[in-house]
Amino acid sequence: MVSKETDEDFLFLAEDEPVGPAKENTLGEWHLLIVDDDEEIHTVTKLALNDLTVMGKQLVFHHAYSGKEAVEFLRQNPQTALVLLDVVMESDDAGLKVVQQIRDELGMDELRIVLRTGQPGYAPEESVIKEYDINDYKTKTELTRSKLVTSIIASLRSYQQIRTINQSRRGLQKIINAGANLLEQHSLHEFSEGVVTQISSLIGLHAEGVLCAQIEDDGSASENIYVLGAAGHYAPYIKCQLERLDNQRIVSQITQCLHTREHQFTDLDTVLYLGNDTHSAAVYIETNRPIEALDRQLIEVFLSNISIGYENVTLFQQLKHAAYIDPLTKTPNRNEFIQILQDTRRYEADHNVAVLIDIDHFSDVNDGLGQDVGNELLIAVTMRLIEHFGISAQLGRIGADVFGLVGPESELTPERLQAVFEEPFHASEHALQVNATFGLCRLTDTAEQGLTILKHVYIALNKAKKQLSQNYQYYKADMEDEMSERLAMLRMLRQDFSHDRLELWYQPQISLADKRVVGMEALLRWPLGNGQFVSPAVFIPLAEYSGLIVEIGSWVLEQACLQIKKLEKQGFSGLRVAVNVSMPQFRNHGFVQSVIDCVRQHQISPQLLELEITESVVMDEPKIVIEALHKLKSFGIKVAIDDFGIGFSSLSYLQQLPLDRIKVDRAFIRDIDKAAGEVIAETIINLGKRLHLSTIAEGVENEAQELAVKAMGCDEVQGFMYAKPMPQAELLKYLQQASA
Repeated sequence: MVSKETDEDFLFLAEDEPVGPAKENTLGEWHLLIVDDDEEIHTVTKLALNDLTVMGKQLVFHHAYSGKEAVEFLRQNPQTALVLLDVVMESDDAGLKVVQQIRDELGMDELRIVLRTGQPGYAPEESVIKEYDINDYKTKTELTRSKLVTSIIASLRSYQQIRTINQSRRGLQKIINAGANLLEQHSLHEFSEGVVTQISSLIGLHAEGVLCAQIEDDGSASENIYVLGAAGHYAPYIKCQLERLDNQRIVSQITQCLHTREHQFTDLDTVLYLGNDTHSAAVYIETNRPIEALDRQLIEVFLSNISIGYENVTLFQQLKHAAYIDPLTKTPNRNEFIQILQDTRRYEADHNVAVLIDIDHFSDVNDGLGQDVGNELLIAVTMRLIEHFGISAQLGRIGADVFGLVGPESELTPERLQAVFEEPFHASEHALQVNATFGLCRLTDTAEQGLTILKHVYIALNKAKKQLSQNYQYYKADMEDEMSERLAMLRMLRQDFSHDRLELWYQPQISLADKRVVGMEALLRWPLGNGQFVSPAVFIPLAEYSGLIVEIGSWVLEQACLQIKKLEKQGFSGLRVAVNVSMPQFRNHGFVQSVIDCVRQHQISPQLLELEITESVVMDEPKIVIEALHKLKSFGIKVAIDDFGIGFSSLSYLQQLPLDRIKVDRAFIRDIDKAAGEVIAETIINLGKRLHLSTIAEGVENEAQELAVKAMGCDEVQGFMYAKPMPQAELLKYLQQASA
């Protein structure tokens, strides 16, 4: 056993070498862990080595006082280069257990280990030292300062060599893998990262950096320098424009390197030129020290050897550029933007937002001014967006008139987006004032897959299009739930319709002159099977949006004609049935003929079928509607305008419509006891008279309302005062009672 005094003084024995020259300037650090249960050993070790510099780097000391503490420290600090490890601590073999855990459990093969012991009797066996790659073993009595320094220098040199070899192997492997899989999209970035890593290993550094490529599409060099590949904390900027790095020093040095086609060497970093007359690239490496002449020669040889590989990569980049860049705007297309969304979500989700910009009524520009002007407008919008957001955000063209942006939420605000469209855009000789709608989605509120993110932004955009109060909307999770519910309801509607579960109910219409039933309105009902019904206000717009209303509308017409025929057989002839018609039905080119064919097939009188249209339908496509109604009117079918006064009425269109009847909307009947409601209802009824049209008031629920419309000269009424909508069987009973 060695005495305590000897342990304390072992670093200061007489044969220590004299103190060396003054401390040299250092660039970099070696992290050294001292593991010993004796606190004084830590103190004297640090004191003895405090001024030591090895290969231009100074030592940084860390301390652990047990094997368990040492393992935990190394687990959290894999950059540690060397461990000075006591063998005997909490147990006689505690140090050896630490060695085993370092190599087997932590897998730290590069870390160097120097064993020390104050109790030679507990020395490890030779097989243990060989098995676990221990650099040195010394008893504390023989480990003088000079021997300790020698052991540390040798160990750190060994660490540096092993690390350089491993780093070189990893860099070469990336280049080999990328070359072997060059046709895969990710291999381009693998190749570039491999170049950065390999150059770092050649100069003996664990450096980070970027490889930038100059895209030669136009004459603007700075705007067309893209990060082709990157390592370390630059990785999130792959595929971004160089300016996105937000580091003017790096941007300036890379731009200068590409312009002069010469390497740039400084005390802090290195920029290497790679390319030829047709392909240009620059490799930026953080070195934090000057590159020695020998290292420069190695780099030159390496760059020459990979030049062919880079040409292949550049050719691939050109193919990729064609596949993933929109040819008109020279911005990422939909596929590439999806990948950008995914990468940004993965690396920079916090405080970033994705945006879709939809140019309102862009088709009007194409139709009215021509596609060439439309294309120039898209280019003008692109340039304006780059002017406002080119540095802070990434831009893409997602659809014909839809652009995408992803970047900081503080920059991509609705107010700043709106500012882009405040001034007119110049396209050809035109100055076009256009508006846009915006959908926004915070990346922290969405999924990790790029396609899902795009879907969520589209949900917000579609929501914004339906709003009247503002032209933007942020995505919320319940929007997708609402969309899912709509889709589920649409699936159920399709299923129930195909299984003939929809029903047609009828509400009688009464003549005010003699209280006789003169007809009925056919109303679509969707029962759920539990006594409940889905409101028409919910499922009719859904059916119109999906196009299912065309099939449902044909079915309703068929049922109405069947009902007219059945009523005639029951002795109730001359009763008309009114059917509501939507805009998608008018847009169907076979609609007019299908109505005529249905009337003929069931052999009913055409004037007993009445088509009800709303003002909004007329105003949507007036030419199509008016032309179709004239054809139907000439065949004998009646036409009524529903909800008159609610929509955006145009008397010029009203004059052109071949109408038979005007319906006064229930909203005016409800307020008929108020001055404004009375005036509007009376005006509509008088207008009908002047146009020689019949008038019918809907929503009459009490005697006062009946008396009021009768006094105004209204011809017919419909409402709960007389009868609620009812299924076919109840309608027959009602008619029998009314005629008794």
